[in-house]
Amino acid sequence: APTAPAQPPAPAPAPPAPQPVEVREALVVGGVIRGRRAPIRLDPVEAAMVRGAFKAPVEGETILLPDGSTRTWTKVTAGDDGFLRDEALRGGYAFVRIESDKARPMLLEAGRHTMVFVNGEPRTGDPYQYGHFVIPIELRQGTNDLLFAANGGVLRARLLPLPDPPAPWLDRKDLTAPDLIVGRPIDALLGVIVVNPTNAPLQGAVIRASITGADPIDNAVPGVPAFGIHKARVRVAGPAPAAPGAVPVTLSLIAPGRATNAELAIELPVIDESAKRRVTFLSQIDGSVQYYAVRPANPPADAPSPPGLILSLHGASVEASGQADAYGRKPWAHVVAPTNRRPYGFDWEDWGRLDALEVLEQAQRSLGTDPQRQWVTGHSMGGHGAWQMAVHHPDRFAATAPSAGWISFPSPGAEFDPADPMAALLLRAALPSQTLRLRENLERMGVYILHGDADDNVSVSNARAMRSELGQFHSDFVYYERPGAGHWWGNECVDWPPLMEFLRQRSLAPSSQRSAIRFVTASPAVSARCDWALVDSQPKAFELSKIDLARDPAARIVRGTTSNVSRLMIDLPAAGIPGEAPITASLDGGTIADIPWPPGGQLWLERDERGWRVSTAPSPGQKSHRRGGPFKDSFRNRVLLVYGTAGTPEENDLVRRKARYDAESFWYRGNGSFEIMADSAFQPEAHPDRNVVLYGNAETNLAWNRLLRESPVQVHRGSVQIGSRTIAGDDLCALFVRPRPDSTTASVGAVAGTGPIGQRLAERMPYFVSGVGFPDLTVLEADMLQTGLAGVRAAGFFGNDWTVERGEFVFAPDRPADQSPGSVPPAASGTPSVDGEAPANGAAPVNGSPTSESPKPGVPKPESPTTEPPKAATPSRPEG
Repeated sequence: APTAPAQPPAPAPAPPAPQPVEVREALVVGGVIRGRRAPIRLDPVEAAMVRGAFKAPVEGETILLPDGSTRTWTKVTAGDDGFLRDEALRGGYAFVRIESDKARPMLLEAGRHTMVFVNGEPRTGDPYQYGHFVIPIELRQGTNDLLFAANGGVLRARLLPLPDPPAPWLDRKDLTAPDLIVGRPIDALLGVIVVNPTNAPLQGAVIRASITGADPIDNAVPGVPAFGIHKARVRVAGPAPAAPGAVPVTLSLIAPGRATNAELAIELPVIDESAKRRVTFLSQIDGSVQYYAVRPANPPADAPSPPGLILSLHGASVEASGQADAYGRKPWAHVVAPTNRRPYGFDWEDWGRLDALEVLEQAQRSLGTDPQRQWVTGHSMGGHGAWQMAVHHPDRFAATAPSAGWISFPSPGAEFDPADPMAALLLRAALPSQTLRLRENLERMGVYILHGDADDNVSVSNARAMRSELGQFHSDFVYYERPGAGHWWGNECVDWPPLMEFLRQRSLAPSSQRSAIRFVTASPAVSARCDWALVDSQPKAFELSKIDLARDPAARIVRGTTSNVSRLMIDLPAAGIPGEAPITASLDGGTIADIPWPPGGQLWLERDERGWRVSTAPSPGQKSHRRGGPFKDSFRNRVLLVYGTAGTPEENDLVRRKARYDAESFWYRGNGSFEIMADSAFQPEAHPDRNVVLYGNAETNLAWNRLLRESPVQVHRGSVQIGSRTIAGDDLCALFVRPRPDSTTASVGAVAGTGPIGQRLAERMPYFVSGVGFPDLTVLEADMLQTGLAGVRAAGFFGNDWTVERGEFVFAPDRPADQSPGSVPPAASGTPSVDGEAPANGAAPVNGSPTSESPKPGVPKPESPTTEPPKAATPSRPEG
């Protein structure tokens, strides 16, 4: 009998699709992270991570704190809503272990954590629980450890599955997009998230933007790191929409040789020209797309001059579009609301202040506003921003009007004793945050202070303190304390009619009509110009510089006094002094007569130990207001992050993941788009005049010698060299800034470790946190996490010629392995030594600081409910 043909074997059953993983329990430990807004902190858990000594905790295990006390790991279980709740999650950690049957990518969705280590790799957190931030991560086969740093008392986390095989895609969450205007041809910018959930960088991709009736536009996407995210810039263009509604746009991610899951359909709103709208623009800070909101003016047809501009700064948690919603239309002014880069952003300091300035200039051009009629106002955090913008840029605003505003951040704490040279120098780097130190600049403008006397979020003591300060010297301010009013009492607490009328009645005098200038600045890097005078450099960095000048066009003379100013520019045409005859300058008791008319009418003067002399514009080798530090200034000017690939596998991995962590942290905090690149791909000529931040050291980063060969600071395996000093150790982290040698405007930053321990120490340096100051150079050792200020090995500012010798540096006492030929010997044991002029005492704590129990000034505790629900046409969470 014939045999039956063999049957093919039955197909193997398909493996079950991966399921979401909800974090239902964790081991938590609290009270171990101790630090305020400062470069240093105490954290024994991070100290163990940095040294590679952290081990998975067990329930009941204790941690020894630097002060000798202990904390215990305890188990916490999530509630029905999925949230873990425990007081240990304030300044503490949550440890979670997850098993996986194979290596696979997943999406981490979590909230109320500042960051998380995923199998030791740092990834950004979502401390404000925006809810739309997800991070692609890689689970290993077997055991995976997640260590969350938490600060809100609660934590929720889950892992979401991805298709197999994974492919990059465009995410509709966190889209930055404009409103289109009826009758105007479409030519706009979008910010769109590209997610790369694969283990290889995404290179050479484009996003094709298509609108019906127009040719598609291909937009290049910078490289996206493995398991990384980048917010890409996308230009769209098309015919003018004829009526209100929406315009469909199709975005397609195209990557040569790569599969993608990447078509995204969106709609852009179309509105009338008279409606409140969102406007996008290209930021020069990082090349990202940002937006601002405009409530257009409705001027009468016969208005004698263009409308003015009210720059309105939102509070914490509030969107710029919601801020603009709170205002009615005005015949005399446009209301323009910048974003601070995010609803929490940077407290209108650092990159938040730069965003406000970018928006101010963008709106001036696009709206054609009257430059003499500009005002700044804001609520809560935005009230603080109104103070900050006014004291740093007094020639930009005719008046400032803070509502429920706080003054300054709290003092960094008792450890920062201003009598300690190291503490004093670090405090100086944060001088721009100290609003009251700059209060003299308010004298020239009108001030309206508005506050509710029942405010339980930002104490009315802030308003009263500013009233007391202004009462000592100011002649044009109004103070209104509303009886019974809380933090938010409706739209009127920003669109308050008497406040609006106060603004309307004030205008700026043109610079040419200002016969005298009194101006104080914390640093030319922050604020250099006031009307026709520019402070270009300081002999003592980040100490107050003051000018008190007067000009006499008929006598062709500029006279006055200065303090802590080494280079000054007088814009003679702006001062109303006509060319071409000679000029006289009489400064600080000395006179220079018969000065020939300078090129362009810019009179440059420089001061040394002999007095003032005529000079020229600064050379590329000199510090100036355009390029002069400090370290945080590295992260602007379309910055490019370059990580090293020339080290060991461990060294290369550490700097790659640090660059990714910085990029995604700035995306979270500042809606940013840092471009990341390997050193092997970096060609300086392809990126002219851009700032560059190098990750690694002289041995591990191939771009180091191209950009930092001549730097007096060199970081090698095992040591940091600062001029003639050598600080030894494999656990050192150096953060510093230098001028880019092939550019007259760009800078080079370095995030450099002397070994894996030092590089891990750099991972969580808080240089994207507002109010935290870093000088030009900071060198820390890993023990800083256990010893605090004693772990700062060196810090300081380079001289105005960018040298160490003419700079000001503080060094900790030498360790036995350090070498300091020709250096200043250390002072008594345990006392830092100082090179250069001894630093003056730091500032005393500022009265009227926000309450210390809030995670940010003007922000309720994370578990607290919103005290006043949003109302129609009201910022979305007015408690900010």
